[in-house]
Amino acid sequence: MRKVKTKKVRTGRVASDEALPEYDFSRSRPNKYASRYAKGGLVVTLDPDVATVFPGAREANQALRALAGLIRSHTIRRPSRRSARTYDGESRRV
Repeated sequence: MRKVKTKKVRTGRVASDEALPEYDFSRSRPNKYASRYAKGGLVVTLDPDVATVFPGAREANQALRALAGLIRSHTIRRPSRRSARTYDGESRRV
């Protein structure tokens, strides 16, 4: 007589989308900053020496906006053929 193979039911396995039993979230609190992140803000971590310069996010944003304005207004100009001449009158390749 042949033995009928049966599938063993494994206990103790947790589905991939479930939390393991050793994690306890019963005392957790909602994140009070979650609404800020949902608006599309970007979180940046500053090094401690840089963070001491800025008292808050408003000041850091003002400084970064000023720097971004300078970067946008700065354009690299290619020298014209006439201005590409050296001090002794010889032309150099551009």
